[in-house]
Amino acid sequence: MDTVSRSVKAGLQFPVGRIGRYLKKGRYSQRVGTGAPVYLAAVLEYLAADDHSKHVLLAVRNYEELRKLLAGVTIAHGGVLANINPILLPKKNEKPVAKEPKSPSKATKKSPKKA
Repeated sequence: MDTVSRSVKAGLQFPVGRIGRYLKKGRYSQRVGTGAPVYLAAVLEYLAADDHSKHVLLAVRNYEELRKLLAGVTIAHGGVLANINPILLPKKNEKPVAKEPKSPSKATKKSPKKA
């Protein structure tokens, strides 16, 4: 007899059995239906496939739904995201400062106006 996993039956890459085990072990409810881990695995696979980011941490932190779902999760070897304080960033409406010429002889000097 050839055993076929629930992931293969559902056509999913995410492990349905493991997700079902975690749902039961986590004590989120008294009972866990047979379709719940399949549905959750399908949703997680859809959310993960929706963002084609190379790094999982970037995909999770930049995607609002994944960020809410995995708010308290630590991703092993995920590194850190660059977090720059908005005050330190240049303003969008600000024009770049004009550079002064390096040699003072080439600069055009104007005499100060007298009142």
